[in-house]
Amino acid sequence: MADEPKRMALRGLHHVTAICRDLERTTAFYRDTLGMALVQRQANDDDPDARHFWFGDATGTPGTLISFLEYADMADGSVGVGSTHHVAFVVDSAEEQEAWRDYLRGRGVECTDVFDRGGFRSIYLRDPDGHILEIATRGPGFALA
Repeated sequence: MADEPKRMALRGLHHVTAICRDLERTTAFYRDTLGMALVQRQANDDDPDARHFWFGDATGTPGTLISFLEYADMADGSVGVGSTHHVAFVVDSAEEQEAWRDYLRGRGVECTDVFDRGGFRSIYLRDPDGHILEIATRGPGFALA
């Protein structure tokens, strides 16, 4: 049986979806500050009363996508099991990451100093709704345990 090809395999992330209070504020952050393309505006398929915006690269390539559902009156979430801790974006080099840190700070966005993760480096910031974002350098990956 070991020589049989896998019938099913996950190929990576397609997108991450989060909830925001105000899509105009979210758009100003993800499009205007982070430079992501606003690739689609729609009503949510599961909740037609909720607006659903998609951000990613210019062509909406799966793996680059983060989407937001707008719920202006929803209560704030609580951190714990079942919640997402953070979303990580990748950059090509330490120099680009430092440029992001300096650019964000220059625009009044608080972000951390660089953390060396032993294979990649990270900075952290929060979006307008408090989601934790990481900007990480490409690393060699992880060895299989």
